[in-house]
Amino acid sequence: MSETALLPILSQPTLIAAVPGFGPTTGGNSVLLIGTNLGGATSVTFGGTPATIVSQDLFGFLITAVAPPHAAGNVPVVVTTAAGASNPANYTYVGPVVPPPPTILLFTPPTGPTTGGTPFTIVGTNLTGATVTFGGVPAVGVSVIGGVVLTGVTPPHAAGNVPVVVTTASGSATVPGGFTYVGPPLPTAVSITPSVGATVGGTPIAIIGTNLTGATVTIGGVPATSVTVDATGTVLAAVTPAGVAGNAAVVVTTPAGGVTVTGGFTYV
Repeated sequence: MSETALLPILSQPTLIAAVPGFGPTTGGNSVLLIGTNLGGATSVTFGGTPATIVSQDLFGFLITAVAPPHAAGNVPVVVTTAAGASNPANYTYVGPVVPPPPTILLFTPPTGPTTGGTPFTIVGTNLTGATVTFGGVPAVGVSVIGGVVLTGVTPPHAAGNVPVVVTTASGSATVPGGFTYVGPPLPTAVSITPSVGATVGGTPIAIIGTNLTGATVTIGGVPATSVTVDATGTVLAAVTPAGVAGNAAVVVTTPAGGVTVTGGFTYV
């Protein structure tokens, strides 16, 4: 009997399945290969890319391998032993699932003060993880409920209309119409009583108008004293400074701006 006749007859490996039959394009996941005659495997490839063999059972039925990275799509898995290459088993590489970008269905309120601090609400879809900017300035206190309701507080900004942009990892959405920042109202001054007083000053006066809260007053460029404004912001009381004989301009100034009282004040 020849030595050749004593050598064992090797059977070609056969693959039945790869479990699981799919995995991420980044690879790194364990895949169980089921078949026959898999013992002594020298290589396992996924779409031609070598995988790492972790373990083989003694009977040639099972191989555990770590899938290598690969582009998305279906690829053949092939086991090679000393007897040759197996039939291919199907394996699908799945790319990362990218959630859709945010959408906006409702935004309220559309206006608020330039000082910020206005609570706002956005209703839409895919809002999880979103940030919000008003004219490029981030909103504060942003929170999202169920990916459909977003709440927050407006930041300070100069007066005017600004874009409101909601941004997630998947993209951005702009609120139709944006948000309008409104500055404090300008003061008005309807009348001054009395409109005549002594050059030595010390004349109590009352100015009637609107939005006078926080106002200061100058008469002929000299600040009046003892300035007070009632709770409604419509009545300002003050005492005239000393001045020269003649008519002097009376200017009322608030943080929002200034206004000149018609007729001024006449020193006699």
